[in-house]
Amino acid sequence: MPAAATVVAVVAGAEATALVAAAGWYAYELLSGSPVLSFWGAVFTLGLLLAFSAWLYAVAVFLYRGYRWTRAAALVAQLFILTIGVPAITSGLVLAGLAMVVPAAIAIVLLFSNKVINHASRTGSAPPAL
Repeated sequence: MPAAATVVAVVAGAEATALVAAAGWYAYELLSGSPVLSFWGAVFTLGLLLAFSAWLYAVAVFLYRGYRWTRAAALVAQLFILTIGVPAITSGLVLAGLAMVVPAAIAIVLLFSNKVINHASRTGSAPPAL
């Protein structure tokens, strides 16, 4: 396995872990106080955080295994993160924004490297034997 693919998988896993931490903090705030949104709107947002983190964990694991679909999924995730990180930098949250932008930019560059493209060429598992 090339180091570039490992770096992208680790970045996706770290981002998923950050989302789980954010979901935990969000759940704590939801249970300890009154939500800004409606209660069910806050529960829906918590569900989205957990679903996106599960998706990113799956992307990290299957990219590590070399599946082709993970490159597109990882690219989309990094683009979403850039849409949050760049405005964070421009609004004065420089450290938080850089913590999002730098790993996302590294992952995007590595996703287009020949080593990652060659590694992520597996299309699926073998058909079941009868």
